[in-house]
Amino acid sequence: MKDSKQGRREFLNTFAKGTLGAFGATGLLFKGSNATSSKNHYLPKAPMIQSQAPDGELIRAGLVGCGGRGTGAAINFLDAGPNLEIVALGDVFQDQLDKCRDNLKRGRGVEVADENCFIGFDAYQKVIDSDVDVVLFATPPHFRPQHVKAAIEAGKHVFQEKPVAVDPVGARIMMETTQKAIDKKLNMVSGTALRYSKDYIETHKRVSEGMIGEIIGGQAVRNGGALWWVERKPEWTDLEYMLRNWGNFTWLSGDHITEQHIHHLDLINWHIGKNPVRAYGYGGRQQRISGDQFDYFSIVYEYENGIKVHGATRQINNAESGRIEMIKGTKGYADCGGTIYDYNGNILWEYPYPDANETNSEWEVTDPFVQEHVELITGIRTDKYVNDSELQVNSTRMAIMGRMAAYTGDEITWDEILNSDMRLGPETYEFGNVSSITEKPPVQGSSPAPANRYS
Repeated sequence: MKDSKQGRREFLNTFAKGTLGAFGATGLLFKGSNATSSKNHYLPKAPMIQSQAPDGELIRAGLVGCGGRGTGAAINFLDAGPNLEIVALGDVFQDQLDKCRDNLKRGRGVEVADENCFIGFDAYQKVIDSDVDVVLFATPPHFRPQHVKAAIEAGKHVFQEKPVAVDPVGARIMMETTQKAIDKKLNMVSGTALRYSKDYIETHKRVSEGMIGEIIGGQAVRNGGALWWVERKPEWTDLEYMLRNWGNFTWLSGDHITEQHIHHLDLINWHIGKNPVRAYGYGGRQQRISGDQFDYFSIVYEYENGIKVHGATRQINNAESGRIEMIKGTKGYADCGGTIYDYNGNILWEYPYPDANETNSEWEVTDPFVQEHVELITGIRTDKYVNDSELQVNSTRMAIMGRMAAYTGDEITWDEILNSDMRLGPETYEFGNVSSITEKPPVQGSSPAPANRYS
């Protein structure tokens, strides 16, 4: 790793200006302020005690972000228990809202009134201001800090898809918002679904009880094919193109290490129970033909007790795909999703999945995407307050730290991410052209660089 932090500052500033064009970035990586942390976790003590939330008074929800994941989240909410309704929809694009509205009607018989369907960059606020108790957020993650903050300030419970930010400033806003929610006893559940899957919960329980001894390392790998992308239409402005192709732009998605690999990095933090203190590694781009992101990352995360974890993720076609979620201990190791081994390869414990024809088994694994909402509704209707947001903010920070280590080729520390004033994206949002759209990724180790390097 390079020792020159001045060179790194110059590169990061240039990268932000060059890749974001008129959107820019606010501040440099090391121009910090103190981080805010609630130091409180309100997770269910015994998740999975029921496959549905208890009955109660009608709970009305609004959805912000009507794409595929948003539509899925709305259906998951409706499946979480009795007496639940989706009554408001909001999106930037009319066609996205119409598609979601039609799918809800055909799939669940839900009809959302015209007066509760909102379009535009202020649609989130209109959904919040409608007669809803819960807001489901599934927009591109760049918008999460602004949108969730408004919902908590308005006294709404929140479901928020992962990740909860794309940059250090957004993560800091989310941590402050989380504390406000705790103070108001507003429930918050995040979309890192593996924490709500019973096989993962039972594995975590046994690891935490010492079945593999003291944790000494781990590995989190997610390899798959190329990400979806959207070809630009002639009538689209620059901003519309980026929003419709949001998964390929770092300012909107956080890059795929943040937007998708967060699931597996979050597992590591869950087992270790701490946040890493530094990260270093590399990444690059071979196949991606759209946007400004990498298509592979390989990062080493170090913890203060000497534990090292390898996190890797890849989105490249015609290559081996698969996942590894492994925690290593002094006595053995665990596949986080249901099997624990000793170092002779013997199975010490295996999750007892029920037979396909076995119903009402205590070991049945319910859909974790629904279970997230079961826990949220249970928290609202009972005294079992739930708020996992701080944990997800820190897992988001872990992913951002790895991304910046790969982009720069330098070691990035946890304190640097906590205190950074780097913010990706525009201050205000309106459709139109921007001075530059970059469809090239950063070049690792290119610091310093000319201001127009990526234009």
